[in-house]
Amino acid sequence: MRANYRLQRLFVPNDLSAGAEFEADPQQSHYLAHVLRLGDGAELLLFNGRDGEWLASVAGKTKKAVRLAVGALQRPQPPLPDLVYCFAPLKQGRLDYLVQKAVEMGAGVLQPVITQHTQVPKLGIDRLKANVVEAAEQCGILAIPELREAEKLERVLTVWDAGRRLVFCDEDASTNNPMPALKNISERKLALLVGPEGGFSEDERKMLRALPFVTAIPLGPRILRADTAAVAALAVIQASIGDW
Repeated sequence: MRANYRLQRLFVPNDLSAGAEFEADPQQSHYLAHVLRLGDGAELLLFNGRDGEWLASVAGKTKKAVRLAVGALQRPQPPLPDLVYCFAPLKQGRLDYLVQKAVEMGAGVLQPVITQHTQVPKLGIDRLKANVVEAAEQCGILAIPELREAEKLERVLTVWDAGRRLVFCDEDASTNNPMPALKNISERKLALLVGPEGGFSEDERKMLRALPFVTAIPLGPRILRADTAAVAALAVIQASIGDW
């Protein structure tokens, strides 16, 4: 069932069920009352990543809070997508874009990885979580991807589930066409790895290519920025062997 884009969608931490009532948090209350200017009885959609999507209405307002009343279920909760997206952190503005697009493109797990050429080793996890929620609100997504703590690439590969095929974008691949390599993948459990602005080091490329669960793909003849490469790789994987 497709999302209803005529109504405002709001992510809330509260449990959702018919007849439930609660106050939106201060930031959301301000947004509903003073930005959207919703009056009593105004309808909106609520989701929490657990209970599906529910029709709700404004049940009352005070100076500090907006009270919401939950009505009928609109869409049941879908399972979380099974695509794991591993990425080297980028500078903040581009990282925001990268995370938002990964959510839109169907990533179920977001795993930051620290590589030899990573320029941003420390992450603002709260800001990334806010970007995940914002993308979900805007795009009708109900299953909120899991955002993991950053790990060094070597650590991620050491504990990797060998039953999950890891596709990594190899900028030094000898061909420009990713489709032959993708067509040879038989596993249904997939992951994507995209490197930093400086790409993977030669040692990292050798390490990745030596692992039996890794498939290297090129992304065409053009030089792409890391955030552009991420979107391009997600699109080609989902279109060829994913859930497009």
